[in-house]
Amino acid sequence: MAWFRVNISNSTLESALFGDEPRDESLAQVEIILLSIIFITAGILNFGLLMVLWKRRKQLSRMRVFVFHLCLADLVVTFFQVCPQLIWDITDRFVGPDILCRAVKYLQVVGMFASTYMIVVMTVDRYQAICNPMVTFQRRRARLNGPVCAAWCVSLIGSLPQIFIFSRVEVAPGVYDCWAQFIKPWGPKAYVTWTTLVIFILPIITVIVCQVRICRTVRNNFHMKTHHVGEAVSKPLSSRASSVAGVSKARVKTVKMTVVIVLAYIICWTPFFTVQLWSVWDVEAPTQTATFTILMLLASLNSCANPCIYLLFSGKLPNRLVALMCMGQPDLKESMQEEATMVSSLYISLKSLSDSR
Repeated sequence: MAWFRVNISNSTLESALFGDEPRDESLAQVEIILLSIIFITAGILNFGLLMVLWKRRKQLSRMRVFVFHLCLADLVVTFFQVCPQLIWDITDRFVGPDILCRAVKYLQVVGMFASTYMIVVMTVDRYQAICNPMVTFQRRRARLNGPVCAAWCVSLIGSLPQIFIFSRVEVAPGVYDCWAQFIKPWGPKAYVTWTTLVIFILPIITVIVCQVRICRTVRNNFHMKTHHVGEAVSKPLSSRASSVAGVSKARVKTVKMTVVIVLAYIICWTPFFTVQLWSVWDVEAPTQTATFTILMLLASLNSCANPCIYLLFSGKLPNRLVALMCMGQPDLKESMQEEATMVSSLYISLKSLSDSR
């Protein structure tokens, strides 16, 4: 059997084979500083945005329901992945009983799964709204919808192996730590490769396929509208035409936001999974170097990036977030109707285009 230890918060998959060697204190201090910054930033941004959305929960659009749960997933990453590892880095050894060790390792992967698959279901929902508007138009709006529940179920079930893989073990006489045990030599390779496949590769393929089809549909729709407007250039713009122009902007806005969220996910997590695979497939991989550590820490930045991206695309929400932080009451008079407007306008647009033929 071979023993493996997780060294940093997002490295729930990190499996560096080593003996009980003293750690690099200077590198540990860098990890502690970076994790502290990430923990504070991600906690404030996601908690603040969550509070703004919670205050408007009765007016949430379908899209913002996904954002709400993405915030929850990122808070799971922040408090059950980054925070325990920050404490772990400070104490050098895992402090706690076996049940706490297993619970921490389980919740770390729950956060990874939830954050990933919430982006997947959000992208798939955008695909349905853009590419199958008739189905979306007839669908009821719900805060707790099927895709969100499916994402959480996959996260909770997919993380169960962590409970059996990790445990509190004696790594040296009288010294205990939270380590994983695998069958040598194929165990760690199978574990890391499989987790990379289900948490990173398959979700990325899914969202890329959806985004390509979304962009293609939007482009084709613009071409159709341009042709339609060209034919009716001599006619005054009706309210229907105005609604068509408005829905184009709304659709482009939501597409841009999901694309940026996906790109941020790829940028943050690609280095992490790359070095994970490198560490188990190459016995000479420099797993204890500063470069390896920093690359894996980049994954945590995704929990900071997601709320920033949403606030960037959400118009007045940043002002509401500032008002909330200043103990003020954000303006709740504006209802979250861009989703309903987008879908209903799209329905009218397609019907108009169909009639014009």
